[in-house]
Amino acid sequence: MADVSTIRSLDAVKALAFIGDLSMGQPTDHSLRTSWLAARLAAQAGYDLAQCCVVQEVSLLRWSGCTANAAGFSEWLGDDIGGREAMLAMRPGWAGEAEAHGSFESTIQPLAQIHCEVSGEIARMLGLDDMTQASLRHIFEAWDGAGLPERLDRKQIPEAVFLVALASDLEILSRVYGLDGAQKLIAQKSGHQYPEELARIACAHGGGWLAELDQQTAAGRDEPLDALPMQQSTAPEIVADVIDLKLPWMAGYSRRVAEAAAGCCAQLSLDGEVGQRIYLAGLIHGMGRMAVSNAIWNTPGRLSPAAWEKVRLVPYWTARAGRQIGALARETELASHAYERLDGSGYFRSAAGATIGLEARVLAAAACWVALRSPRPWRAALSVGDAAALINEEVNQGRFDADAVHALLSCEQDGQEPGTAARARPARVSPLSPRESEVLRHISLGESNKEVARALQMSPSTVRTHVESVFRKLECSTRAAATLKASTLGLI
Repeated sequence: MADVSTIRSLDAVKALAFIGDLSMGQPTDHSLRTSWLAARLAAQAGYDLAQCCVVQEVSLLRWSGCTANAAGFSEWLGDDIGGREAMLAMRPGWAGEAEAHGSFESTIQPLAQIHCEVSGEIARMLGLDDMTQASLRHIFEAWDGAGLPERLDRKQIPEAVFLVALASDLEILSRVYGLDGAQKLIAQKSGHQYPEELARIACAHGGGWLAELDQQTAAGRDEPLDALPMQQSTAPEIVADVIDLKLPWMAGYSRRVAEAAAGCCAQLSLDGEVGQRIYLAGLIHGMGRMAVSNAIWNTPGRLSPAAWEKVRLVPYWTARAGRQIGALARETELASHAYERLDGSGYFRSAAGATIGLEARVLAAAACWVALRSPRPWRAALSVGDAAALINEEVNQGRFDADAVHALLSCEQDGQEPGTAARARPARVSPLSPRESEVLRHISLGESNKEVARALQMSPSTVRTHVESVFRKLECSTRAAATLKASTLGLI
């Protein structure tokens, strides 16, 4: 059988670019188009091939950190996707509306810090060039020194930052306001966001580049990204961990679904290839959540028809995003069935009965089981007994496969570690003390220091000391980056 224990880093980058565009309210080819434009701009400005490759990588991963600060944008603006889309498009009145929700500078700075640290960490985990990592860690810095999060002097900022920012503006603003409008807005930002000489080059050649890009798209041709020097492979779990950062209370959720589904396969005595396929589908089944704002995900009770319609499209977007990972074509198709139900009440296909195969039935049951056993902002995690009663009632209503649910419950009763049959995590020596690990598990789920203090019966100042120690040992400065790093290291 094909080895899919790792995937190409390039495929992971393309998948993260796709879900990044969804998170930012952009068309799903925005990052690809920006990458193409940034490479053209760099070449026209006289940069060498190595720098052209760096700006392509940075363009593709520019929004990879946006899952990590989605909660902050949602709290600030009410809609993390719509608010960021308005910001990127420089829509009239956006800054005033943002200011009305709280001080712009004091609010945006920590959000930028989270984004930059996480996107840089993702590039490091993918094994990308040091310059790509550095550029992503400073992606919102500006030519005039007024950028975020550190207001660096231009000499300290990688040049790829300016090239990518300008290419992104050209792509977005020309789409929203037309070429003339984009040129005027770029001229306004010239000398502030990026150097004047680069802005002049973009304005002089941008029209031709955009026309050529549109012709390629119309003809169904895309300039290949395979020329990028990204030959290394990476673990597919990194995609799952980035997905789960969008909602703090879902930290580690995709891994748990994957492990529960694989454990179910072992109980059903399905062969190893099937178990591995279901495990991988579990990892990526939530990619489509990026298309739905956090405000909707955080809503207790029944959703409005409009909000529910967006949720129904989540597995559709999962199918679209997962196709960026060529090696996981079968797993992607399976992942997009995670919310189908045997009685036809699921989504997005409303498939029913025999049209839902055994693998999809296992994945659907596992996703439901893990959801019931996980805390949500409006309820605590259900006990094993209460969760079992609810999922068995769903079986009685004809929605879940009885054998799959029985296997899941057997895993729980046997105390079996889910997923070991498909994917054993390597043993690691934790750099954290047991108490620090406890604190990290709580803050990874979005709990404040006061909430952690109550849960662990310690003072907030002691919690703060532990958090600072965790950051120091994991070499990070934000909770999102600590969560991502700890997930990858198997510490939570």
